[in-house]
Amino acid sequence: MNSVPDGQEQRQSPSGHGPGRPRVLVIVGGSVAAVKAPAVLRRLRERGADVQVIATPAALAFITELSLATAAGTAAATDATWFAAGPDAQHLTLARADATVVVGATAELLAGAAGGHANDLALATLLSVRSPVLWVPAMNERMWTHPAVQANAARVREWGHTFLGPETGPFGTRHEGSGVGRMSEPDDIADAVMALLGPARDQDLKGLRVVVSAGPTREYLDPVRFISNPSSGKMGFAVAEDARDRGAAVTLVTGPVTLPDPPGVQVVRIESALDLRDAVVKAARDAQIVVMTAAVADYRAAAAATEKQAKVAGDVTIHLTPNPDILAELGREKGDRVLVGFAMETHAGVERAAGKAARKNADFILLNYPTQAGTAFGGDDNEVTLVRADGSHEAWPRTSKREVARRLLDEAARLLARR
Repeated sequence: MNSVPDGQEQRQSPSGHGPGRPRVLVIVGGSVAAVKAPAVLRRLRERGADVQVIATPAALAFITELSLATAAGTAAATDATWFAAGPDAQHLTLARADATVVVGATAELLAGAAGGHANDLALATLLSVRSPVLWVPAMNERMWTHPAVQANAARVREWGHTFLGPETGPFGTRHEGSGVGRMSEPDDIADAVMALLGPARDQDLKGLRVVVSAGPTREYLDPVRFISNPSSGKMGFAVAEDARDRGAAVTLVTGPVTLPDPPGVQVVRIESALDLRDAVVKAARDAQIVVMTAAVADYRAAAAATEKQAKVAGDVTIHLTPNPDILAELGREKGDRVLVGFAMETHAGVERAAGKAARKNADFILLNYPTQAGTAFGGDDNEVTLVRADGSHEAWPRTSKREVARRLLDEAARLLARR
């Protein structure tokens, strides 16, 4: 058997998925936030990582080995498996990761690591890893701000470890309201881990310009009243972030949403459909891919009042005029770029989406149903059908909006390569 220096072995996934995929070790601490660990594992796999998971004894009070193994696609490692008969030292095998993340990191786990302890599988593995380590704390505010915990955090930072959070928000216990100590969300954790791995390995959009629209528009009737919809912008932001991670120069034109600007993305914030039209058309001139996820109001006030209108008894008539069809306008000047639209329907969806793609010269439409459970406005998941102008279509399974974004851009890149 040939030996290779430590850290120079061929990058072969421990789950057998082949070389080239980054290997991420996830250690789950004994916090109530451990219930979010399966979502973190799924998000990492969606981003192209192979994952293995260690569950501390305390974590198993909140989450089962089966749920972790199902999300990871590999068996969960525990103290019981550490002492099982086998030819390998499990903590050394698990330590051969490209990145390590401690999810739901508790004060106890942080103290053990800072003290160099190795009395369980998680701590022994943390002593053995040579990869970047990310801590994602989850504890109540009084514990997180205690000088002992802060001293332990400072010590591991001196070794090059990094932290994500904790965030401010409600805790999962009846004894605490809210404060600093809440664990970061699964998508944010997965993004931070992938950032630890360096530039994305798949840079298929490098050198391209991508324009994405997102969120709702507001059509004011008077200075304080407007027509809008509950779009959160999450789908468009996911597309912008995935395009950025694949090397593209991204412009995100977004209506009023509460999401922060994604790092590395040029963000243009607008309110009305007319504002959106101007910003998107301008940005699209130099773009190779345009993705229109924004939920644009179909109508605006024919003449918006300049003063707040007083309430009156009885019915009120509002005169509306159509907003411009931005997707159709882009389609008329499409050239060689790839143009993608979104459609929401409550019935006859495929037929309507195919007609929309044909009329507006879009390469394809992603169709979803806002009344379908789990995929309504504001959710983190989506279930869509890719529909082309000729009526051919592919139903995609329900998954995270980031995974929908990845598949959307995969299809766009394939189409662009043929032109």
